[in-house]
Parts: sequence; structure tokens; C-alpha cells
Amino acid sequence: MNLFEDQNDEWAEKLAPILKKYKEKKHPLDYHNLYQLVVMVVLSAQDSDANINTIAPALFAVFPNMESLAASNKEALIPHISKVRNFGTKANWLIEIAQTIQKDENIPLTMDTLTALKGIGRKSANVIMREANVPAEGIIADLHVIRVAPRIGLIPESKDGIKVEKQLMQILPKNIWGEIGMSISFLGREICRPKPKCEDCPIKHICWYYRLKGQCP
Repeated sequence: MNLFEDQNDEWAEKLAPILKKYKEKKHPLDYHNLYQLVVMVVLSAQDSDANINTIAPALFAVFPNMESLAASNKEALIPHISKVRNFGTKANWLIEIAQTIQKDENIPLTMDTLTALKGIGRKSANVIMREANVPAEGIIADLHVIRVAPRIGLIPESKDGIKVEKQLMQILPKNIWGEIGMSISFLGREICRPKPKCEDCPIKHICWYYRLKGQCP
């Protein structure tokens, strides 16, 4: 049997328990508006959401909107993000984004327009679009999805997030794209961790490893 021959609707049915559990659950980044989300998503690349949440209040007290960020410069921004990984590069990205967009109401919400901005790839764009509740054009494939999706048996193992996203888009129906990536991510954050808590998993009965071995991987 080829694990990857399941039809789209069959996988949607199998994954329904995590969609029900996590649908519309807010992203772990503690943002309060779309501007903050964009900034925090850019800062979170190769860093933890928890770290970005820690530095965010002081950062946004100084730079409360896109206009204030656009009027600033890298040297003024860096002290507020110096605890973030690759802060120098990210400072350049954020200043360029702000100077391109200028105002909060100009923040774009399509895949092409978001990924045209410095520091925003498909994963980040998918997160922004999901949190903004606009139609999905892809599937969030963060590090948790990259780890968990193959473990479940959805796709072959890969470390390439773009490849993982494309494979998921091929096997999952478009009507769940907006929520399924984050649902798998939340599962990976809470239950299907590197050392998984299989007894708590709502989809262990369809999990490839669990089904094959009768136990956690």
C-alpha cells in the first residue's frame, strides 16, 4: 500500500479532529493588529515566538505603526530588536518594508504582494493571510509541520518547507488550506513533539507511525 495515494477528501476527513480542535486558534505570536503581526512574523524567522513576544511591547511602544517605522532607520531600530536572531538583517528588512508600505492600511494581503516584500517568504505570507482571515493561497509549513506531516503519513519526509507545502497542497483540498497548516503546527507544538505524547493525540488512529508500530515513534 502506498501511504501517499489517499484522496484529498479522505485526508480531510482523517484530519477533521485537529481541524476541529485548533480551527481559528490565534497564532502564538502575541500581536494586536496587522502591523504588529507583519513585524513579528519577520522577526520570528529562525527565532522563537516566545522571544519575539518578549521584546514586542517595548518595540511597539516606540514604533506603534508603519508610519513611525518608515520614518526611522536601522540604527534607531536595532536597540529594540538586538535580542532577536539576525537582528541586523531583519532591521534592514523592516525599514524597507515600512518605507515601501508607508501606512498600516496599505499592508498587502495576497501571496504575490506579500512575498514581494523583503523578509517575507511563503511561510510568513501564509501566516499573515491566515491571521487576517483572507482566502488561502497556500498552506503554512513551519518547522512543526515539516516534522509532523511526514510522521503522520501525509507526505514523505523533507526538510524543505517549500517542498513540504507543495506536497500538502497536492493532497489536501483547498477548502482546508487556510487552517490545516496551523492545525498541524499546533499539534506539533502541544502533542506531537520530538518526544510525542501519543496518548493525547486526537488522530493517533490514522497516524502512520502509530499504526505501523502500534506505539509512538
